Amino acid sequence: MEALTPTQISWQIPANADAHHTSRFACSELVVRRGQSFGITLYFNRCPQDQESLAFVVETGKSPSESNHTRATFAISSSGLTGGAWSAAQGACDGSSANFSLTSPPHRGHRALQAEPAGDLRQPGLLPLHRAVRAALQPLVLSPPGPGGLRPALTPAPRPTADLVFLGNEAERHEYVLNENSIIFVGNAQYIEARGWYFGQFQENVLSVCLMLLDLSLYHRQDPAGDTARRSDPRYVGRVVSSMVNSNDNDNGVLEGKWNVEFANHENPSRWDGSVAILRKWVQNNYSSVKYGQCWVFAGVAGTVLRCLGIPTRLVTNFNSAHDVDRTLSIDKYYDPSGKSLKIGQDSTWDYHVWNECWFMRRDLGTGLSGWQVVDSTPQEKSQGMFQCGPASVMAVKQGNVLLNYDTAFVFTEVNADINRWVVYPNGSRVKVYCDTTSIGTHISTKAVGSNQRVDITSNYKFPEGSAEERSVYKKACAEFAGSSTRPASASEDAAAELITHPELFGKFRLTQPPVLGKDIDLILTLANLSAAPKTVTVNLSVSTVIYTRAAVKEILKEATTVALGCKEEKHLPLRITYAHYGASLTDDKKILVTALCDVAQGVKLLVEKAITLESTNIAIAAPAHVVANQPATVEIAYANPLPEPVDNCVLLVTLMGQAVKINVAGLAAGEKSKIYFEFTPHSPGAMQLHVDFSCNKFHHVKGFVLMNVAAAGSA
Repeated sequence: MEALTPTQISWQIPANADAHHTSRFACSELVVRRGQSFGITLYFNRCPQDQESLAFVVETGKSPSESNHTRATFAISSSGLTGGAWSAAQGACDGSSANFSLTSPPHRGHRALQAEPAGDLRQPGLLPLHRAVRAALQPLVLSPPGPGGLRPALTPAPRPTADLVFLGNEAERHEYVLNENSIIFVGNAQYIEARGWYFGQFQENVLSVCLMLLDLSLYHRQDPAGDTARRSDPRYVGRVVSSMVNSNDNDNGVLEGKWNVEFANHENPSRWDGSVAILRKWVQNNYSSVKYGQCWVFAGVAGTVLRCLGIPTRLVTNFNSAHDVDRTLSIDKYYDPSGKSLKIGQDSTWDYHVWNECWFMRRDLGTGLSGWQVVDSTPQEKSQGMFQCGPASVMAVKQGNVLLNYDTAFVFTEVNADINRWVVYPNGSRVKVYCDTTSIGTHISTKAVGSNQRVDITSNYKFPEGSAEERSVYKKACAEFAGSSTRPASASEDAAAELITHPELFGKFRLTQPPVLGKDIDLILTLANLSAAPKTVTVNLSVSTVIYTRAAVKEILKEATTVALGCKEEKHLPLRITYAHYGASLTDDKKILVTALCDVAQGVKLLVEKAITLESTNIAIAAPAHVVANQPATVEIAYANPLPEPVDNCVLLVTLMGQAVKINVAGLAAGEKSKIYFEFTPHSPGAMQLHVDFSCNKFHHVKGFVLMNVAAAGSA
């Protein structure tokens, strides 16, 4: 009898992909999720005989080995599939073909495990799959790691809760793994704006690009076998992704960051509406970094990679976010006597900062610290010699456990640092005028499950500001970071903090109406004497245009005045910032910073600060109530010039599922409104974001988006 030889294999892609919720991957490979069974059919040159035993070999990486768990050999089990390890069971036979069910362990195979034909295998009892067949076989890709229970609700197979990334809520699994559309919240704590972002994790070639990203990392270059072996661990993968989305380590990273107002002939970070175009450009550039990104772009791309690899992921925005360069758990800011911000030190406070949270178990940290973990790919500071951040347990941040892996102290400072404000005098002396214990880390936001609503998750990261718990955690974190978990603050330190936190002089800026691009901005500075003694206060006002990190672009207004305040008296000082002041130097961030240094001779000093984001005239997008796949649809796009002067070189950029269409439109007179009609044909059912970006010679990247639910053709 001739030797039993396999001649063909069917991966049963439609059935497997549907059961594993991977049918949306636009690739020819079978993509399955670990810990869940899948079926294949083998065809042979003749009918298999009962005495002929079969076994399978699966491998990944360049040097697969059983010791590294990157190679496994397993025979067909007579007792059926078993959990926790690779296993196979034989189903029905039909002449020269046989069906098999295979199951991968829920904690292995993090990258791609390919069903490698064992062409030169000579071990007894193993079925050799000849190399002649190898070219006809499609590789098996295990989307690593799977979201646990992503399967039809009626499937009787148990959910692989042993998977470190298992997320128990089905709606959350669909939101954080399967949803290709998301929301990024930007602006500032007083004006939160929603921007659409298209992850596109299932689009053509995105999976292969994400796997290539892992292969290009410094981790893989330095230890290919060890790197491949560790890809089953979401902690490790999250850290690798955080390092590879930025290019600061000369590691072929995806994006180069730039934080100023000049981008030459490259892309302004505000241009991007999704990840797919960035990843494809990275490939087209032969894996040279794409220029340019800022925090929300880094987070958006990382979100695509992490969801594509099966790790539940969401975007998170922290408003009034601290960047602690000198690792003191506090932010030091310096001003001259007129209130102008000085470029001393590198600490900063950003109007907002965007990162990712990933959901998985943290058995390395002990009980209570699993769940959401911060992964931040924006290159701010080095960690273990590379620009990477996280994963840091959100619960560890809230508890002030700043010494735990990874980068918990840095994230703690981002959401809970104190701000020390200093005045620097011409002789070089520095006077600490205020300690702000409540401003950092507010309105921490993410997209709601199943809707575009904003959810405030600040309480996940910290106790309420001003509470005894919050101050206790901060002191604990400072003590741990200083090397002692028991050193209490001295009485003199407490007294100094009380004096600075509650000065004899109170000041606050208030906008009289919402600030709108193109209009004058009216504020009132309220000053109150909290003491029984009268005071004469010198007020130095400084107004600058800034970017969202509050780095100054240009000082546009400077004023000084003197105010006499009687016992317990309060006075109001008006301030007007005209369009003529800010129009020529406003950046695409549309941000202005106002400071008032209030100085009582031989007395208290107070610095009052107000960050302003100008509201843009929204782009209004009217979509039809019923959109059907493979049928043309039309949206109405209304846009406007909010400025008191005409604008030219007007361009609308309409983006749908990563594909952009540039539309040149006529210039607009001062205050003029206009609209166009845009026709498109969606090719698949499901949720779909349409993005619109409006730019002209006076301002750039005013954005709008709409979410449409595309019905399948033939549906009612």
